Amino acid sequence: MDQPVPERPAPSVPVAPHLRELDARLEAVLMVADGPMPLAALAAAVDRPVAVVRHAIERLRDDYDGLAGGVRRGYELREVVTGWRLGVRAEHADLVREVLTEESTARLSQAALETLAVVAYRQPVTRGQIASIRAVSVDAVVRTLVARGLIQVTGRVPETGAALYGTTDELLVALGLGSLAELPPIAPMLEDVHELADRVG
Repeated sequence: MDQPVPERPAPSVPVAPHLRELDARLEAVLMVADGPMPLAALAAAVDRPVAVVRHAIERLRDDYDGLAGGVRRGYELREVVTGWRLGVRAEHADLVREVLTEESTARLSQAALETLAVVAYRQPVTRGQIASIRAVSVDAVVRTLVARGLIQVTGRVPETGAALYGTTDELLVALGLGSLAELPPIAPMLEDVHELADRVG
Protein backbone atom coordinates (compact mmCIF):
# COMPACT_ATOMS: atom_id res chain seq x y z
CA MET A 1 0.00 0.00 0.00
CA ASP A 2 1.38 3.38 -1.00
CA GLN A 3 2.43 5.65 1.84
CA PRO A 4 0.91 9.17 1.87
CA VAL A 5 3.25 11.82 0.60
CA PRO A 6 4.01 14.36 3.38
CA GLU A 7 3.11 17.95 2.69
CA ARG A 8 6.03 20.09 1.67
CA PRO A 9 6.44 23.67 2.87
CA ALA A 10 5.83 26.41 0.39
CA PRO A 11 8.98 27.27 -1.55
CA SER A 12 10.96 30.12 -0.09
CA VAL A 13 10.73 33.36 -2.02
CA PRO A 14 14.14 35.02 -2.36
CA VAL A 15 14.38 38.34 -0.54
CA ALA A 16 16.55 41.09 -1.97
CA PRO A 17 19.65 41.92 0.13
CA HIS A 18 18.46 45.46 0.94
CA LEU A 19 15.15 44.06 2.16
CA ARG A 20 16.91 41.46 4.30
CA GLU A 21 18.84 44.29 5.95
CA LEU A 22 15.60 46.20 6.61
CA ASP A 23 14.00 43.07 8.07
CA ALA A 24 16.99 42.56 10.37
CA ARG A 25 16.87 46.15 11.59
CA LEU A 26 13.15 45.95 12.32
CA GLU A 27 13.65 42.64 14.10
CA ALA A 28 16.33 44.21 16.30
CA VAL A 29 14.05 47.13 17.22
CA LEU A 30 11.12 44.85 18.03
CA MET A 31 13.36 42.62 20.14
CA VAL A 32 14.35 45.42 22.53
CA ALA A 33 11.13 47.48 22.49
CA ASP A 34 9.50 47.94 25.90
CA GLY A 35 6.04 47.53 24.39
CA PRO A 36 4.11 47.36 21.12
CA MET A 37 5.54 49.55 18.35
CA PRO A 38 3.19 51.43 15.98
CA LEU A 39 4.11 51.27 12.30
CA ALA A 40 4.91 54.99 12.30
CA ALA A 41 7.38 54.55 15.17
CA LEU A 42 9.01 51.58 13.45
CA ALA A 43 9.28 53.55 10.22
CA ALA A 44 10.90 56.45 12.05
CA ALA A 45 13.34 54.11 13.80
CA VAL A 46 14.64 52.61 10.54
CA ASP A 47 14.11 55.78 8.48
CA ARG A 48 11.92 54.16 5.87
CA PRO A 49 8.37 54.91 4.56
CA VAL A 50 5.48 53.43 6.50
CA ALA A 51 4.27 51.48 3.46
CA VAL A 52 7.68 49.83 3.06
CA VAL A 53 7.81 48.97 6.77
CA ARG A 54 4.30 47.51 6.63
CA HIS A 55 5.40 45.09 3.90
CA ALA A 56 8.53 44.22 5.89
CA ILE A 57 6.51 43.52 9.04
CA GLU A 58 4.17 41.25 7.09
CA ARG A 59 7.20 39.51 5.60
CA LEU A 60 8.67 38.93 9.07
CA ARG A 61 5.32 37.69 10.39
CA ASP A 62 5.01 35.17 7.54
CA ASP A 63 8.61 34.07 8.08
CA TYR A 64 8.02 33.41 11.80
CA ASP A 65 4.81 31.53 10.93
CA GLY A 66 6.72 29.28 8.52
CA LEU A 67 4.73 30.54 5.54
CA ALA A 68 7.80 31.54 3.55
CA GLY A 69 9.21 28.03 3.39
CA GLY A 70 11.04 28.22 6.71
CA VAL A 71 10.43 26.73 10.15
CA ARG A 72 7.56 27.95 12.34
CA ARG A 73 9.10 29.71 15.34
CA GLY A 74 8.11 29.40 19.00
CA TYR A 75 7.43 33.13 18.97
CA GLU A 76 5.28 35.25 16.68
CA LEU A 77 4.91 38.80 15.49
CA ARG A 78 1.43 39.95 16.41
CA GLU A 79 -0.51 43.15 15.98
CA VAL A 80 -2.25 44.55 19.06
CA VAL A 81 -4.21 47.75 19.58
CA THR A 82 -1.13 49.93 20.04
CA GLY A 83 1.16 48.38 17.45
CA TRP A 84 3.31 45.33 16.68
CA ARG A 85 5.19 43.20 19.18
CA LEU A 86 7.06 39.92 19.43
CA GLY A 87 5.44 37.38 21.72
CA VAL A 88 5.35 33.74 22.70
CA ARG A 89 2.92 31.57 20.76
CA ALA A 90 -0.18 30.51 22.67
CA GLU A 91 0.79 26.81 22.59
CA HIS A 92 3.99 27.59 24.51
CA ALA A 93 2.49 30.11 26.96
CA ASP A 94 2.08 27.61 29.82
CA LEU A 95 5.72 26.53 29.58
CA VAL A 96 7.02 30.10 29.51
CA ARG A 97 4.68 31.17 32.32
CA GLU A 98 5.92 28.30 34.49
CA VAL A 99 9.56 29.23 33.93
CA LEU A 100 8.94 32.93 34.56
CA THR A 101 6.82 32.24 37.62
CA GLU A 102 9.62 30.17 39.13
CA GLU A 103 12.08 32.99 38.45
CA SER A 104 9.71 35.63 39.82
CA THR A 105 9.00 33.58 42.94
CA ALA A 106 12.72 33.38 43.62
CA ARG A 107 13.05 37.15 43.44
CA LEU A 108 9.78 38.36 44.99
CA SER A 109 8.51 37.68 48.48
CA GLN A 110 5.14 36.07 49.11
CA ALA A 111 3.81 39.44 50.26
CA ALA A 112 4.95 41.04 46.99
CA LEU A 113 3.35 38.31 44.89
CA GLU A 114 0.05 38.63 46.77
CA THR A 115 0.06 42.41 46.40
CA LEU A 116 0.89 42.07 42.71
CA ALA A 117 -2.07 39.72 42.26
CA VAL A 118 -4.44 42.21 43.93
CA VAL A 119 -3.25 45.01 41.65
CA ALA A 120 -3.42 42.83 38.53
CA TYR A 121 -6.98 41.69 39.13
CA ARG A 122 -8.49 44.80 40.73
CA GLN A 123 -6.74 47.70 39.01
CA PRO A 124 -6.98 50.60 39.21
CA VAL A 125 -6.67 50.25 42.99
CA THR A 126 -5.41 52.48 45.80
CA ARG A 127 -2.83 51.52 48.39
CA GLY A 128 -5.51 51.64 51.06
CA GLN A 129 -7.73 49.25 49.11
CA ILE A 130 -4.82 46.82 48.64
CA ALA A 131 -4.09 46.96 52.37
CA SER A 132 -7.76 46.32 53.19
CA ILE A 133 -7.87 43.26 50.93
CA ARG A 134 -4.62 41.85 52.33
CA ALA A 135 -5.31 43.01 55.92
CA VAL A 136 -1.71 44.22 56.30
CA SER A 137 0.30 47.34 55.55
CA VAL A 138 1.55 47.30 51.96
CA ASP A 139 3.53 50.55 51.75
CA ALA A 140 6.96 48.92 51.50
CA VAL A 141 5.74 46.20 49.13
CA VAL A 142 4.10 48.71 46.79
CA ARG A 143 7.32 50.75 46.69
CA THR A 144 9.25 47.58 45.79
CA LEU A 145 6.87 46.66 42.96
CA VAL A 146 6.98 50.22 41.58
CA ALA A 147 10.80 50.21 41.75
CA ARG A 148 10.90 46.94 39.82
CA GLY A 149 8.63 48.34 37.13
CA LEU A 150 5.84 45.81 37.69
CA ILE A 151 3.18 48.33 38.79
CA GLN A 152 2.79 52.06 38.30
CA VAL A 153 0.58 55.01 39.24
CA THR A 154 -2.14 55.23 36.60
CA GLY A 155 -4.26 58.04 38.07
CA ARG A 156 -5.68 59.69 41.17
CA VAL A 157 -8.94 59.41 43.10
CA PRO A 158 -10.67 62.77 42.41
CA GLU A 159 -12.11 63.11 45.91
CA THR A 160 -9.00 62.22 47.94
CA GLY A 161 -6.06 62.50 45.57
CA ALA A 162 -4.99 58.96 46.50
CA ALA A 163 -2.80 57.28 43.88
CA LEU A 164 -4.36 54.55 41.77
CA TYR A 165 -2.08 51.67 40.83
CA GLY A 166 -2.10 49.37 37.82
CA THR A 167 0.23 46.85 36.22
CA THR A 168 2.80 47.67 33.55
CA ASP A 169 3.57 46.17 30.16
CA GLU A 170 6.75 44.79 31.73
CA LEU A 171 4.65 42.51 33.93
CA LEU A 172 2.75 41.21 30.89
CA VAL A 173 6.04 40.50 29.15
CA ALA A 174 7.38 38.70 32.25
CA LEU A 175 4.26 36.52 32.38
CA GLY A 176 4.23 35.91 28.63
CA LEU A 177 0.79 37.50 28.23
CA GLY A 178 -0.49 39.64 25.40
CA SER A 179 -3.06 41.43 27.57
CA LEU A 180 -4.66 41.39 31.01
CA ALA A 181 -7.60 39.52 29.49
CA GLU A 182 -5.35 36.42 29.38
CA LEU A 183 -5.00 36.29 33.18
CA PRO A 184 -6.55 33.16 34.74
CA PRO A 185 -10.14 33.86 35.93
CA ILE A 186 -9.55 33.99 39.70
CA ALA A 187 -10.72 37.58 40.25
CA PRO A 188 -14.01 36.51 41.92
CA MET A 189 -11.88 35.17 44.79
CA LEU A 190 -10.89 38.76 45.64
CA GLU A 191 -13.26 41.13 47.35
CA ASP A 192 -14.57 43.87 45.08
CA VAL A 193 -12.51 46.96 45.87
CA HIS A 194 -15.49 49.17 45.20
CA GLU A 195 -17.14 47.66 48.27
CA LEU A 196 -14.15 48.80 50.34
CA ALA A 197 -14.57 52.51 49.68
CA ASP A 198 -16.56 53.23 52.81
CA ARG A 199 -14.05 51.38 55.00
CA VAL A 200 -10.80 52.85 53.66
CA GLY A 201 -11.99 56.38 52.92
